[in-house]
Amino acid sequence: MEEGAQGGDGGLGTAAAFRSGGGRMGAMLRGHDWSGSSLGDPGTWPACLRSTVSLMVGSRFPMFVAFGPELRLVYNDAYAEILGQRHPAALGGRFRDVFSDVWSHVEPLVDRALAGEATWSENVPFLIVRHGYEETASFTFSYSPLRDGDDRVVGMFCACSETTAQVSAQADLSESDVRLRLATEASGIGFWDVDVVNDTAFWPDSVKAMFGMSSDGPVTGAEFLAGVHPADRDATMSAFAAAVDPGRRAAYDAEYRTVGRDDGVVRWVAAKGRGLFEDGRCVRVLGTAIEITARKRSEEALRASEEQFRVLSQVLPNLVWATDAAGAAYWFNERVYAYAGMRPGDLDAEGWLAIIHPDDRARVAERWAAIVAARSDYQCEYRLRRGDGTYRWFLARAQPVLDADGTVVRWVGTSTDIDDQKLAMAELLGFNESLEQRVAERTAERDRVWQNSRDLLVVVGADGLFRAVNPAWQAILGQSPSEVVGRSFLEFVWPEDAALTEAALARASAADDLDNFENRYRHADGTPRWISWRTSVEGGLVYAYGRDVTAEKTQGVALLHAEEALRQSQKLEAVGQLTGGVAHDFNNLLTIIRSSVDFLRRPALAEERKVRYLNAVSDTVDRAAKLTGQLLAFARRQTLKPETVDVGTRLRGVAELLDTVTGARITVRTELPEHPCCVRVDVSQFETALVNMAVNARDAMDGEGTLTLRLDCGVPLPSIRGHAGAAGPFAAVSLADTGSGIPPDVLMRIFEPFFTTKEVGKGTGLGLSQVFGFAKQSGGDVAVASQPGRGTTFTLYLPEAEMDFVAGGGGDEAAHLEPGGAGQRVLVVEDNVEVGRFATQILQDLGYETTWAANAEEALDRIGPDGGGFDVVFSDVVMPGMGGIELAKLLRARLPNLPVVLASGYSHVLAEKGAHGFELLQKPYSADQVSAVLRRVVRNRRSRRT
Repeated sequence: MEEGAQGGDGGLGTAAAFRSGGGRMGAMLRGHDWSGSSLGDPGTWPACLRSTVSLMVGSRFPMFVAFGPELRLVYNDAYAEILGQRHPAALGGRFRDVFSDVWSHVEPLVDRALAGEATWSENVPFLIVRHGYEETASFTFSYSPLRDGDDRVVGMFCACSETTAQVSAQADLSESDVRLRLATEASGIGFWDVDVVNDTAFWPDSVKAMFGMSSDGPVTGAEFLAGVHPADRDATMSAFAAAVDPGRRAAYDAEYRTVGRDDGVVRWVAAKGRGLFEDGRCVRVLGTAIEITARKRSEEALRASEEQFRVLSQVLPNLVWATDAAGAAYWFNERVYAYAGMRPGDLDAEGWLAIIHPDDRARVAERWAAIVAARSDYQCEYRLRRGDGTYRWFLARAQPVLDADGTVVRWVGTSTDIDDQKLAMAELLGFNESLEQRVAERTAERDRVWQNSRDLLVVVGADGLFRAVNPAWQAILGQSPSEVVGRSFLEFVWPEDAALTEAALARASAADDLDNFENRYRHADGTPRWISWRTSVEGGLVYAYGRDVTAEKTQGVALLHAEEALRQSQKLEAVGQLTGGVAHDFNNLLTIIRSSVDFLRRPALAEERKVRYLNAVSDTVDRAAKLTGQLLAFARRQTLKPETVDVGTRLRGVAELLDTVTGARITVRTELPEHPCCVRVDVSQFETALVNMAVNARDAMDGEGTLTLRLDCGVPLPSIRGHAGAAGPFAAVSLADTGSGIPPDVLMRIFEPFFTTKEVGKGTGLGLSQVFGFAKQSGGDVAVASQPGRGTTFTLYLPEAEMDFVAGGGGDEAAHLEPGGAGQRVLVVEDNVEVGRFATQILQDLGYETTWAANAEEALDRIGPDGGGFDVVFSDVVMPGMGGIELAKLLRARLPNLPVVLASGYSHVLAEKGAHGFELLQKPYSADQVSAVLRRVVRNRRSRRT
């Protein structure tokens, strides 16, 4: 239904559709009972019907419309006069029933109109009953197709004029009577009279309207010619010249366009006429004119439709073809040529028949001839030869295309490939034939599976009652099926698993299939059995498959115990490897110290040799400190002093340092971003990690190659060695070498402590361990990617930090202070007797006044509430009872001006949380380092006081 059509009282009712006017028929439309008509209430009529009826009832020209599949009639007052006694019963009636007496004459015209073609009939006589009398009347009328908004023909429209008087006048009256009757004609068909001698024309208002002229004033030949469309003037004037030519005296019959003189509208006009001759010359031409704009538009639409059909035929997946009225094929779409392997134009009726399978030709030809003769629809299956010589089955369908008078113009058909469907149908037939046998076989197979399955197969209802169980129940749980069927699962499930199993059954009954659901069932001997279930539901019943996994469960527990034992063994092996490596390296260091001390005890030792042995002892202590630092870094227990640094600036400095470490044959390249990228790390540990990775790369390149330092900012932390990644942002510092690469079996062990592939004496195996520990303790990680022969890339990921303050590269202020005290009082807190005695001795030798407390509690007693006169407290961190950090925090709260310096070789508290803002000395420390730190904190204390 078109837009705007609504039904019921809520839409446009009859009164709303035709509020007023329309004469008697308008009133009748408003009062008519439409409930028994297929047209329904006018408020529900499509827009095309309502607008046509509204126009029609307001016109004095006889008109009617026949609408819908039954061609129901609606007409105006002028046409009611023509209907005579058929009115008013004809309103809403079927066209065929109303005009049953003339149906055989008008049916072809109706068919043409419904096929989309407008018709024109002139002076057609009909026997009618009017005013109680039967008479013969003549009519000129046209049937035009009525289309809806989707351009579908939904009915026909008729405009007619009774020409009885004109026909009688032409037969019986004189020329003057004819002119008089024509002058009084007021209809949609214009009757015109051209005075050839005086060059004047008589046009009624209806004809002037076709030329867009006003009704005032006469019309001349020049005005007529000016109103004809320029493209149609020559043809129109040629037809008129033939009509006034005494030698030809042709009938004037022309179709032309007019351009409205006043409104500029282009209209189509069909004109017919005859010349009147006197004394061998034409003096007058009489004729009729009717506007055919709607018909022309319909014809144009038909031509466009024909073109659309041809275009559509080319894109359809079917083979499309057309034949002439006799059934001989003459047109094919491109798919026909592509299928047959021919060029367009090389296929005709005989060629089409030739590509049909020889076994099908006679049958196809016989059926086609019968269809053509009967003018009915065609359907047939046959095989067509493809371009490669193979044949495929096609289903052909065709329909005749009829002219307005019902004559067959041509046939249009399609051929659709059904070869695959034919094969599938054949397979289906074969399947159906063996279905019963296979059902029986499947039933037997199912029974064998049910009987012989070593796993539990059960059918249970949502109520928990077993409907069926297979014989495996006896083998697995020690109960026969007859003991189980009809009883609830709660009687057999292990008590601790009852609630869990009830919930699982509810899920399974709701079509939420279980997959590897495990619970325990009680064996007949009272022991539990673990069963793993899978379920599906059908017809309200749960079908379950259960596998006995008791042995697997037992093995799993044993495996867990074995794995735990293996882990403990691996831990012991790692500890043994670590302690062995530490013992080996420390024995080497102690050997140097022991030997040097033995020589220093000799009284007659030369000064030069004494200095050499003292330097050896000092250097060995530094090496020992470095070794313990690497161990703490690997264990992530070293005390970090984090600072916010610009990574790019530090990398440039490290790159300059690496030039000296790596050697002249190794090129060090840097790839750094232009913008700053900051991290918060222990600068010393960071640079040590870079140097350790660089030294490792140098050794891998055998002293020659390229080492590339690259920095990427704002990157995420990927998943490394199975650990979860993080969104970041992270700074990624990578060192890529062009060395020999790392074999896969070695790659997994490179971060293990004391693991090294270098020769004895060329590496401790703790360098990469330090990198790993530093990265982890700094909140990041280190990744390595390597291919043997193609180099290795280490990437250190560190969390980015805000650029609040970036540490500089200057030296420590303490380096500019002179070592030595000036009588300041120092409270030494140390629980180790040897270290405490040694520390007080050193400080006294440096000029400090010292007091020694063996623990934090004693130190608090000596300090008292006012500080005890001490200038600084020098305390160990790890002590029995109260530790050094707790002591420092307590003193900071009580005596904020009393500085505290902490000393430690290792503290997990310091490693995890830092020095808490206190000065820290790492053991082992030198006398100069102790003095420098003490002098700095005392100096700072004095500056705060002032």
